[in-house]
Amino acid sequence: MLNIPIKDHFRETRIFNSRLLITGVGVAILCLLLLSRLVYLQLISHQHYATLSQANRVRPEPIPPVRGLILDRNGVVLAQNYPVYTLEIIPEQTDNLDQVLTRLKRLITLSPKDLKTFNKNLKRRPRFESILLRTHLSDKEAARVAIELPYLYGVQIKARLQRHYPLGALGVHATGYVARIGENDMKRIDTAAYRGTQHIGKLGVEQSYESLLFGKVGIENNEVNARGRRLRTIERIPAQAGKNIYLNIDAKLQSVAERALGNRRGAVVALDPITGAVLTFASTPTYNPNPFVNGIDNKSFKALLENPDKPLINRALNGQYAPGSTIKPFLGLAGLESGTIEPESTVLCKGAYSLPGDKHRFRDWKRGGHGEVALLQAIAQSCDVFFYRLAVRMGINKIESLLLPFGFGKKTGIDLYGESLGLLATPAWKQARGEKWYPGETVMAGIGQGLVLTTPLQLASAVATLANGGVRMKPRLLSYLEDPSTHVLLDNVPTAISKKQVLNKEHLNLIIASMTEVVHGKLGTGRRISHNLNYRIAGKTGTSQVKSIAQTETYDRKNTPERLRDHALFIAFAPVEAPRIAVAVIVENGGHGSTTAAPIARQLMDSYLVSEDKS
Repeated sequence: MLNIPIKDHFRETRIFNSRLLITGVGVAILCLLLLSRLVYLQLISHQHYATLSQANRVRPEPIPPVRGLILDRNGVVLAQNYPVYTLEIIPEQTDNLDQVLTRLKRLITLSPKDLKTFNKNLKRRPRFESILLRTHLSDKEAARVAIELPYLYGVQIKARLQRHYPLGALGVHATGYVARIGENDMKRIDTAAYRGTQHIGKLGVEQSYESLLFGKVGIENNEVNARGRRLRTIERIPAQAGKNIYLNIDAKLQSVAERALGNRRGAVVALDPITGAVLTFASTPTYNPNPFVNGIDNKSFKALLENPDKPLINRALNGQYAPGSTIKPFLGLAGLESGTIEPESTVLCKGAYSLPGDKHRFRDWKRGGHGEVALLQAIAQSCDVFFYRLAVRMGINKIESLLLPFGFGKKTGIDLYGESLGLLATPAWKQARGEKWYPGETVMAGIGQGLVLTTPLQLASAVATLANGGVRMKPRLLSYLEDPSTHVLLDNVPTAISKKQVLNKEHLNLIIASMTEVVHGKLGTGRRISHNLNYRIAGKTGTSQVKSIAQTETYDRKNTPERLRDHALFIAFAPVEAPRIAVAVIVENGGHGSTTAAPIARQLMDSYLVSEDKS
């Protein structure tokens, strides 16, 4: 007989109800958690997630401003903008960036440099920003990419304005150039202010007036779909264009100066002595700034760096040279103002000078000497012996104190970054370096040699101060600004650096008369440029020694290597009666100032004064 267990309905019902209760409690807890989460999302965090949702729907895009133009005093364009097609990528909108780049390579040419620059920007810029991949797309390339755009998520073709310098190398050391923003730039700029742009001013006016030229970035808020495609523009805050800058530089005069210098290394600076306006700011050799805008290739840049003529150096601003005999008018004026000499004081020049108790002979450039000369003849004929003696009588400390007000040994304050200081050394200056001052150094300072260095800009400022009656004006490249939207002009007011430096007008008149004698006198060292001159020039020639000559040697220019030959200098202003232009010229290894530098100044003055009179 089989044993069949009898069902326990009560026990099964109890187990079932227990399980049902547990399940119900679990479901209730889950519903409660879901409800609480819903309350949190819909009520407590509503504003936060609404903002995120809006951000996903609306994409802000920066609108780069139009960079201001740079023009010369007559409206000749020195720096302008022209439209180009650019290829850009928004990284966060791409499904696979490598695949996108591979596909683009099949459509257009992407150089290793393009990719390298893109990858650099990819690391330092937000992925939601548009990053430049290539510029200067041709119409065919732009069309080829445009056809594929529906399949290239994150890729954009944009029309951008590109910087261009229509006159090429002319005036590049004054104008400067823009180039792509580098790592060093990123450390010092407000990156938010430069959203949407890839360029920044690097040198010259482009750098010094970057904040005015750049303008202000605008914003365009666009509604986009899930793939990042723009559907419509919700809001647009337009960019503010940069100011147009008019310089005091005369492009025609700049061209005359650079052509006159030719292939030689040198500099020419011309100022308006009354206002300090910079009329010419030439440094040669020059270079074309246009390749720098989008990144010059390594081979071309290396060629510029290794060029023995150093075209990248701004000689007008940073070239430091011994002033040679161009310092003599200032030293003569210092002697008069300090009472060390009188206008009639004479010196017997026999061709050499020696310190008391010393056999060393400091030679005059004229072997037989100049005979008995007073200050006027000493400047006109550039007598070294006269100024050897004057320097020793004054002493180096007095020389420094009287030359400093003319700008020697200090910056002029021109509106360019990176101006060099020059040098006007004293015993205290050498002592600070653990060195001893020798009496012979004072002697050499009398003819602008030894521990005296000036820049062409400093020399131009100093001679302009003489022309302006002793008042030193701040050199200014900027003439005025123009707001491109309102066309409102804002002038750059002339500024005096210091008050009148000359106490006695008769002393100043004597120095000017002696400088006039340099050009127009029968024995003047610069008389060669006076031929057929219908206005009067006050000038001073100078020769700056590069190679030391032993006591028993004689300088032989023909047998001296070109790089060791003397520098040629000339400073001048004209017309003497009412000065309108002051000029400083230096030609490296050019020999004599009278034969090399002075004719360049004459060409410049003729172009400025004669053409002005005819107009």
